[in-house]
Amino acid sequence: MSDDLIQRVLKAIATSKRIPLETVTIDSEFAQLNIDSMDAVEILFELENEFDIVIPDDEARGVRNVRQMCEGIEKLVAAKGAGAQKP
Repeated sequence: MSDDLIQRVLKAIATSKRIPLETVTIDSEFAQLNIDSMDAVEILFELENEFDIVIPDDEARGVRNVRQMCEGIEKLVAAKGAGAQKP
């Protein structure tokens, strides 16, 4: 997983939650960051715009920490890139 992707996710979370960027790490749990379901929806919208992807609701429901979020976005970005390369 690229540092760029991680930093973009961390920034989106910090911006949506209006918390200092340095308080969000790859190992942060959403509960630690006081991210509730409404915050999660805002963060998902932010990330969809940031990466120009669509995050399926069923996949988003199981995400409980920043690492899982980054891994999921990495897969979606890779799948989008693979789809764009098809003739």
